Amino acid sequence: MKVLLVDDSLVDRMIVESFLQDLGHEVIIGENGQEAVELYKQCQPDLVLMDEVMPIMKGREAAKCIRDLEDNWTPIIFLSACFSADDIAAGIKAGGDDYLAKPVEQKILAAKMQAMQRISAMRQKLLTVSKELERANEELKHLVDVDGLTGLSNRRYIDRFLKHEIARCARSRQTMAVIMCDIDYFKKYNDSYGHMRGDDCLKTVAGALKSFTRRATDLAGRYGGEEFLVILIGLDPQDVMARAEILRKGIIDLNIPHKQSNVSHCVTLSVGAYIGVPEVETTAAELLQYADKALYAAKEGGRNQVRLSADSMPEAFPDPLADS
Repeated sequence: MKVLLVDDSLVDRMIVESFLQDLGHEVIIGENGQEAVELYKQCQPDLVLMDEVMPIMKGREAAKCIRDLEDNWTPIIFLSACFSADDIAAGIKAGGDDYLAKPVEQKILAAKMQAMQRISAMRQKLLTVSKELERANEELKHLVDVDGLTGLSNRRYIDRFLKHEIARCARSRQTMAVIMCDIDYFKKYNDSYGHMRGDDCLKTVAGALKSFTRRATDLAGRYGGEEFLVILIGLDPQDVMARAEILRKGIIDLNIPHKQSNVSHCVTLSVGAYIGVPEVETTAAELLQYADKALYAAKEGGRNQVRLSADSMPEAFPDPLADS
């Protein structure tokens, strides 16, 4: 084990250090409580053996500081010639776990170290299990937020993301674009090619959406069925519309055959976009409704096109007098 030994007495230090080294332990030396705290932070020992009465900072004070610092429990054994019931109670209250009487006897120290080794081994097992559980929990959180088929964010995460970004954009007065996309005639695609090919189509389109949202503030998600959602933060309305058009054309460029489509020989998207600066009281449902209305207009207008929500900020619409 890695043992932090702290004692202001050179003779006592040398004796205990020699005993510990004979037992095969690595020893780190400190001379007062302040050094004990600093060395603990630097070296992360498996055990602290510390005198109680020391200059600059006493052992009990150092133990309190160590307990405030640590995320994982490390045993602290006090070395002391004071062995009254009150002394022991005060030391345990300060953060100590055991007492070892001075002068230290080699057999007693060896027995204590054997017990500490068992505790250390169990502690390492518990830490390993704890880390494995943390990893498993992170994976579960990820699975809860991700659509199993496409790997995009799912509806649950989309709702949470929208709520967070609405509040943030309202404070910073940033634009927020909600783009809703629907694969044209997807039911006919499934009926014609089968559900396995349909799933492959959804995954391919999802991959295009994922590559389309590369900024940390962007989000692509599967809204449900063959509907997808893209959220873009802080872009000018013209940039948003240009990117929506790039997305629509990008799906055509995938050239996924769709012989039952009424608008193209390949898979296409209808796209509805809303762009605005949300207010604090704006809800996610409102923004989704705006984008959904625009998507409906794109479908009604012939599909395979981008439509802008009439509820978008005025700057999103071209000035009819600009070219006159």
